Amino acid sequence: MLEVEGLSKRFGGLLANNDISFEVGEGTILGVIGPNGAGKSTLFDLITGFQPPDAGEVRFAGRRLRGLRPDQINRLGIGRTFQKLKPFTDMTVEENVMVGAMQHTPRPGQARKLALEALDFVGLLEKRKHHGQALSTGQRKRLELARAMATRPRLLLMDEVTGGVDQRSLPGLIALVERLKGEGMTLVIIEHNMQVLMSLADDILALHLGRKIAQGPPEAIQRNQQVIESYLGGAYA
Repeated sequence: MLEVEGLSKRFGGLLANNDISFEVGEGTILGVIGPNGAGKSTLFDLITGFQPPDAGEVRFAGRRLRGLRPDQINRLGIGRTFQKLKPFTDMTVEENVMVGAMQHTPRPGQARKLALEALDFVGLLEKRKHHGQALSTGQRKRLELARAMATRPRLLLMDEVTGGVDQRSLPGLIALVERLKGEGMTLVIIEHNMQVLMSLADDILALHLGRKIAQGPPEAIQRNQQVIESYLGGAYA
């Protein structure tokens, strides 16, 4: 479903992504790991059109994405959540998700229907009349997911699913990701919690200093010496 070939991006003297290539099969979960500054979020920016690549190509279901705007890429079927949660604080939860639904329909009634379906899926339906700033971090994560789901993606990129979430909220978020996979969604997930990725991912891509250093099943990545040295650490190994 997703093909990334030779993707590179430089910011001044910093090579944030350096010749990265990988593929994601339909209905699978790819986990993306790496230390801070490895280029993970930049990779998402390049795939979704928020930054133009300096080199390389991205193809979604065979279609070349280079040169398309983020909204155009979204309408093709790629959704995204963000590491930094920024709901529209002057809007209700329902209205926040309607903004995402408006990508597919100009009709408020239909957008509201899509929004309520997404909120029901993530368990926020009873909070639909609350404002974004009234939600906890875990609830804002769910709102971010609902807003992305309302755009009707076939491929969903999720940036730090469990980041900043307390332990009580963790099982519910993991269950949501499992439900998405169960319904056939293709997922690419940036995540620092290796236990979470071990239980969810079919394949893991490891980045370090902008480069791809390994890719493979979770068990193989855990044993990869370069991944251990650059990210996991001896204690984890």
